[in-house]
Amino acid sequence: MNLIEKIFEHGLWNSRFIIVLAVIFGLVGAVLLFAIASIDIFQTAAYVINVYATHAHPEHFHEEIVGGIIGAVDLYLIGVVMIIFSFGLYELFISDIDPAKDEDGKENQLLAVHSLDQLKDKISKVIVMVLVVGFFQKVGHTVFTGALELFYLALSITAVAVGLYFLSKVGHHE
Repeated sequence: MNLIEKIFEHGLWNSRFIIVLAVIFGLVGAVLLFAIASIDIFQTAAYVINVYATHAHPEHFHEEIVGGIIGAVDLYLIGVVMIIFSFGLYELFISDIDPAKDEDGKENQLLAVHSLDQLKDKISKVIVMVLVVGFFQKVGHTVFTGALELFYLALSITAVAVGLYFLSKVGHHE
């Protein structure tokens, strides 16, 4: 029975390597998001150059440019989530990432993850930033017609600012 138990436990422990699939495909997702966002920025730049070269004056030009760039930033941030996710899973379940350490063996704290809670905290902060960027992208395309709507805009921006302030305090124990 002891031999069967050892074989089972060894197999169970090695099953953690299935996480490598999530790591690899998380990185593939990040690369795709970075590529798409970069293409979006390139297309936005080409549009701007074309508008100025042809002396065109399209309606809502500035809103379109800002929206395109904010949309790309959104994709970049989601790509960052995927990278943090991949690095965190690898470090938690497989092994420490040796190249992430400096000559003294000190770990780079940017992507270092030592627990699922720490991984969740890092990912959730970036996801909140994605939501904030998405909020401002939507606000940029909104037409305000009255004072009450502008008041609601001011309140929503204040709520976002307060939320970001409290989010910055999470995890900082003094």
